[in-house]
Amino acid sequence: QTMKLTMLGTGNALVTECYNTCFVLSDGNDHFMVDGGGGMTVLHQLKYAGLDWRQMRTIFVTHKHIDHLLGIIWMMRMICQHMREGTYEGEATIYAHDEVIALLRDLAGKLLQKKELPFLDSRLHLIAVADGEEKTILGRKTTFFDIGSTKAKQYGFCMELGSGEKLTCCGDEPYNECEKQYAEHSTWLLHEAFCLHGQADIFHPYEKHHSTVKDAAELAESLGVKNLLLYHTEDKNIARRKELYTAEGRQYFHGNLFVPEDLEVIEL
Repeated sequence: QTMKLTMLGTGNALVTECYNTCFVLSDGNDHFMVDGGGGMTVLHQLKYAGLDWRQMRTIFVTHKHIDHLLGIIWMMRMICQHMREGTYEGEATIYAHDEVIALLRDLAGKLLQKKELPFLDSRLHLIAVADGEEKTILGRKTTFFDIGSTKAKQYGFCMELGSGEKLTCCGDEPYNECEKQYAEHSTWLLHEAFCLHGQADIFHPYEKHHSTVKDAAELAESLGVKNLLLYHTEDKNIARRKELYTAEGRQYFHGNLFVPEDLEVIEL
């Protein structure tokens, strides 16, 4: 059966017309959730995507920025609370680099109820992954890697889809040369595009360490990518974002270009 990617959110940190960028990869009833967005709206998005938050058993947090991390605190609260109440079966795992894991553990200690804390590390496992470390997720070899961010330390991942195909997530910053072994020849490349190149003077992507649609499209073309998915965008063009971003991207990238809306599901 085909794996699916559900975009829970597609926006950058400060959006109000959509949710912050986070998504779920699904293979049947097995799910891999990547980031949580900026708050409890993640629970709303999961519900309206037809996904059960209880089934998000494997979670990866790319970095500590508020728009990716705070939704995870809500997931931890829900999981631990329902474990305490006896309405959550089994276990769950959160992967991230060591700094994020330490932060999640610290925040949980300060924010969750005392009687929920015993479930941390006993049934809700917080696991630090290193650059280049491999795990099996959704039955597939998945390699976590440092994207070389100049801001908060950030990890992406590369998942082998079988038959030599792979999906690479570059996080929410422009591609760095250190990611080449993972990103090059990706069947699917997930990359941020803060705004249209034609509007760089309005949104100032480079000052914020972000790319334009043109930058991401040229990159994907040069890396021999088959399918390019753009996210982490501004929301001022939201009504015409898909149309405008697709038009600009297609000038530079000749593979399949995806500019998803929140809650859009893409078959991989």
